[in-house]
Amino acid sequence: MRISGRLIAAALGVCAVALAALSLARELEQPGDLTPVQAQPSPAAPMSNARLDELIRRIDPKAQGGPGFWQLTVEERTVLVITDERADRMRTITPVAPADALEPGRLARLLQANFDSALDARYAIARGLLWSAFIRPLGSLRDAEFLSGLGQAVNLAASYGSSYSSGGLVFQGGDSAELERRELIEQLLKKGLSL
Repeated sequence: MRISGRLIAAALGVCAVALAALSLARELEQPGDLTPVQAQPSPAAPMSNARLDELIRRIDPKAQGGPGFWQLTVEERTVLVITDERADRMRTITPVAPADALEPGRLARLLQANFDSALDARYAIARGLLWSAFIRPLGSLRDAEFLSGLGQAVNLAASYGSSYSSGGLVFQGGDSAELERRELIEQLLKKGLSL
């Protein structure tokens, strides 16, 4: 399912509010609160906006934005990455479909997928849109987890209406069928983790 330019514009409008809030938060930060960026963080180093910027630009060299808000393209799908270092949050989202098109049976199927086949990504509704979202604390996020979550969010959006799968593992106690699309996660890990 292709998302119209109007829906993407609406999604970007929603994110403009988040960007304005992040801008205000940055103005209130004390210069001493900033942590120097390491060129290659150790596995135990906390994730930062600078590190996310590196990973995002490995995936999409034409990505727009910068620390706190990025827009990139993965498999022809617009993806937004929004962070707030002060609140220690990271959100990767991509629009899926208009929320008003979701009938009760489809809503039930989305909740089933959130239980067993969405894995680390989730379906969510906000501002009149169905989204695929991967949300984590920023500081404890690792490179491979971010890249896998990015792939899962894109897979979940792409599999809407069919397998409703993030391409990761499936919880066997649920109702979803076999998973597909593990390949995208492997590609993103290879591309993002390569030096």
